[in-house]
Amino acid sequence: MTIQWFPGHMAKAQREVQEKLKLVDFVIELVDARAPFSSQNPLLQSLLQQKSKMIVLMKEDLADDKVTKQWLSFFTEQGMTAISVNVNNRKDMQNVVQTAKDVAQEKMEKLKRKGIRPRPARAMIIGIPNVGKSTLINRLANKKVAKTGDRPGVTKNQQWIKVKKEFELLDTPGILWPKFEDELVGYRLAAIGTIKDQLLPIEDVAAYIIQYLQQHYPEVLEERYGVTDDNNDMLAIFEWIGNKRGCLESGGRINMEKTSDVIIQDLRSGKLGKVTLEDPSEID
Repeated sequence: MTIQWFPGHMAKAQREVQEKLKLVDFVIELVDARAPFSSQNPLLQSLLQQKSKMIVLMKEDLADDKVTKQWLSFFTEQGMTAISVNVNNRKDMQNVVQTAKDVAQEKMEKLKRKGIRPRPARAMIIGIPNVGKSTLINRLANKKVAKTGDRPGVTKNQQWIKVKKEFELLDTPGILWPKFEDELVGYRLAAIGTIKDQLLPIEDVAAYIIQYLQQHYPEVLEERYGVTDDNNDMLAIFEWIGNKRGCLESGGRINMEKTSDVIIQDLRSGKLGKVTLEDPSEID
């Protein structure tokens, strides 16, 4: 299965990112802490090779703390600067600013040695849709300067945002790549709400979540839904959850679409607890 989704504004945004890279000193790449590898855009990696980069694992409050530490170690071993953040935590926001200053320090010192007048460091902030770019920018700027939303594709244009006197951010629209060759990447991104819900059958996405929980977080399934890890009948599991959560149609039948939506929203909202959908050991 190949999932394809590449709106026109994303193709334009990709070209603009390439053009504007020469204006910035470094890049801040945002990924979702629940799927840090799958939420990296492979198309952008080749474009960014010549720039210093820091990786920010967003939504750490929804991700498994133990696995997040593994991912931070993984990126560090790859020679990258990586931090994880909860945008509602003030200390985390201060850490973003300090880490950005550290990443930019070498470039700023080079400019100083060349006799160039001191200026704020300039960074491009990139990431796939719905990863939390606009929310992070608004927290850093301490005011609403970027549109936010719980759906992919809210930001359509690039804009410069000042972060106090520390540095300047060039915001960019979220950019996906044309198609996902690995269907697991598609399911992970669909589960956390990065791609539009219409791209994959909602029942398939919910079934993927259930199967992953059975393998990695069986205690979550039992605590939230009363489903034990030895139950491999997916239809029976859906009927059990649907009945338990009141997803019924006339005649007492289970509405599979509503049941699927309950499962997906429980994951996205954190009602299932801290869950991460991939770990570094799965990366080839």
